[in-house]
Order: sequence, then C-alpha cells, then structure tokens
Amino acid sequence: MNLAPRSAGLAVAAIAATSAMVLTAIPAPAETANYTGAGERWAGSQIAKHEGVHGVPPSGRYGPADQTLGHDVSGWQGDVDWPAAAKTGAKFVYVKATEGTGYRSPRFAQQYNGSYETGLIRGAYHFARPDVSGGAAQADYFVNHGGGWSADGKTLPGALDVEYNPYGETCYDKSPAEMTAWIQAFSDRYHELTGRHPTIYTSTNWWKTCTGNSDAFGSTNPLWLARYAPEIGALPAGWPTQTIWQWADAGSLPGDQNYFNGSQERLQKLATG
Repeated sequence: MNLAPRSAGLAVAAIAATSAMVLTAIPAPAETANYTGAGERWAGSQIAKHEGVHGVPPSGRYGPADQTLGHDVSGWQGDVDWPAAAKTGAKFVYVKATEGTGYRSPRFAQQYNGSYETGLIRGAYHFARPDVSGGAAQADYFVNHGGGWSADGKTLPGALDVEYNPYGETCYDKSPAEMTAWIQAFSDRYHELTGRHPTIYTSTNWWKTCTGNSDAFGSTNPLWLARYAPEIGALPAGWPTQTIWQWADAGSLPGDQNYFNGSQERLQKLATG
C-alpha cells in the first residue's frame, strides 16, 4: 500500500482549511488616515489661512431687516453657553459633527442638543476628506453620527464643508472632474438617506481651483459661502445667490459669524423643507 500520496494530500488540505479559517478571522484593517488637529479644525479654518481676512460688512448694509444672524461652532469652542448666544442675537447655528470616516467631535452632543433646547435652528456639518474615502461613505458616516435631518422645523439640512486640504495638496490630489464627482456622490447619498440635499460650504476661490468652477449644484444644494470681507464678492458658478454667508471668523457669537440671506421666516422654511 502506498499511503504517502494520500497523506500528503490530507496535509495540504488541512493546511488550506486552516489558512482559510485564519483569513476569514482577520478583521478589516482600521482606517489609518491622519486626523491630527481635527478637534481644532472648523468650517473656514483653512480658508482664513489661504485667503486671509479683509474686513467685515458694514453694519448698515446687512442688518436685521434682510439678513438673519447666526454662527457655526466646532470642538474648538468647547461647551457653548447657548442662552448667552441666543441673548446676543443668534437665530441659527451649524455644528461640526464629523470629519472623513474616522473623526467625531466630542463636543457635538452639547453643542447640537444645547442649541436646539435654547430655541436656535441648528444643523450639523461634515468636514470633507476626499483623500481618505469616497463621498457616499462619508455621507453614511455623517448621517450615522448626528448629521441627519428631521422635519421638525428646527433642523437645517446637513452641510458638507469642502475647503483647502489641511494635510497636503490643496485639492486632495484630485482633478476637477474627480472632485466634482466626489461631491456629487456625497450629495446623492445624503439625499437618498434624508430626503434633503446637503448645504455646500466652500469659498469661491477653492471651488474654482478644485472643481473647475462646476455649476452642477446650484439648482439643488444651498450655498454656504465663506469670505471674510466687506462684500461677499463673486459666487461659484451655478448659484445665483448664497443661502448663508460666513463673513467673519470671530465676533460677538462663539465661533464664526454668519448671515442667512433672508428673514427668520425664510430660515424656518429652509429647516422645514
């Protein structure tokens, strides 16, 4: 009897089976992206560095009659005194919730829930990281960690913050076509999950540089434009007007200062959907 071939075959089969078991037991690798400084990063933190601060709008030009005052905050502000913010005149706020697919703001609950309980209309925003994962995956992460929307009349559609890359190349090493597709994937997925198109936060200069001044979003996504100057200046292609102007990176309210382009009643309609 020649048992060697059969024994060898059994040994090989056993090794193969063991290898298969080992392979299936190995978990998916954790994300290795760099999130250094994410807790101190806010909407516009990179825009101020790249584009500068050139003044503020005259108080008479943008007053309560045609603009509604609000602000945005992140973990950088810590726990916010929401009754004081409301007393100062804030009517709405956007709160940083997430970044990429690996960072959640530890201050989000206090800021997001506290503003709601004080009577402000609030929304969440996501700091885009096109260098670490796809747009749809980041929309999932955002919605799963506070970035959803509800038709309660007090919740703004979530916002996508797309601005200069804090870790490297300005456009995250993406061509204008690739960046536009990434933003579209985020927007489409967010709309699928919530029924709303996300607000897009950006600056005109970054948008022209990194999307080729795409006009693909003007008819669907509200524009939240950053420019720290007396006038808002030119808008990105496709948007006839801004919905929100982030006009200063500091002021009487915690965080950045914003004007909603319209009355509080119109702001309410944006929240209601």
